Amino acid sequence: MAYKEYKVLHIMEGGCGTIFLGSSGIPIKKLETELNKEAADGWQLVFQTIENKRFLLFWSRESVIVTLGR
Repeated sequence: MAYKEYKVLHIMEGGCGTIFLGSSGIPIKKLETELNKEAADGWQLVFQTIENKRFLLFWSRESVIVTLGR
């Protein structure tokens, strides 16, 4: 399916949870809310990936990169 336009969302886990708990996980409710809002505007999920990045010096933090198209 060919899309005429694309949008990329970048949703990260919280920094405080990463520092104090070691890992806090992807905020599922925030991800769900964003996807529902974009779907109501006609956007469809095209691709998603999970990224693991270093946070400060000792921790790593996960984020979801979502590509939408319409």
